[in-house]
This record gives sequence, C-alpha cells and structure tokens, in this order.
Amino acid sequence: MQISRKADYALRAITFLVNQPENKRSSISEIAESEGIPRDFLAKILKELCRTGFLKSFQGVTGGYQLAKDKSQISFLNVIEAMQGEVKVNMCVDDNGGCQCNHRISCTMLPFWKKIQKNVVRDLSEVTFDDPKFIRK
Repeated sequence: MQISRKADYALRAITFLVNQPENKRSSISEIAESEGIPRDFLAKILKELCRTGFLKSFQGVTGGYQLAKDKSQISFLNVIEAMQGEVKVNMCVDDNGGCQCNHRISCTMLPFWKKIQKNVVRDLSEVTFDDPKFIRK
C-alpha cells in the first residue's frame, strides 16, 4: 500500500486550513505556495475535497476555502479514501473479489494480512486533525 501524491497533498492542504484562524478563507495560491503543491493539481484536489464534504468553497473577491467539518471529525483515513479509494494493504484482504488466488481457502498468509489491514485502518482512522501535532506554531 502506498499513499498517493494526491492523498498526501490533500492531507497537507487540510493541515494548512486547520492552522488558519476560524472563518478565514484561504486561496488556492496561499495553500499551494505554503505547502509546495502545484497549483493546478491542488485546484482539482480542493474541488474533490469540497465534493466529498471536507471543505467549503466561496466565490468572489473574498472567496477561498475553509473546513466544512470540525477538525476532530476529519481523519487521515477519511481523506486518503476520499482521494484514492478504500485502503487495502494487499489484494488478499479485498472481500469483493480482489484476490483471485487459488490458495485463498487454505492460505496461511491471509490471517496475517487481515490483521495488518485491521491495524492500518484503525490507526489511520484514529489520527484526526485536532491532534496538537498538526498545529503549527
């Protein structure tokens, strides 16, 4: 499993917004410059974050982006899955036919992969943006 650049940039954009004063609207340019994200790519990511309910966008001279949810309600898992789909450490843990292996029924590795899957999902869901580590000083 690898976190995509798109998901990484989405996490960074949200981290930027978490650190803004309440009700401040931040422009694409501000976020892109601060986080070192290509502006055009960021525009697509922010649009998707709005569509999935993480951000609100505002048009006009005073427009920009801000969080649509409380930072305690946004987990790493939520953002990653919004950007790249369901997190899977291995195709074997996909109960929707991802594993086409002839050994699935007798696989000795499957319990290991399922345990790792459970831990990764749990850990990513426990990391939310109200964690003091995400607040910049």
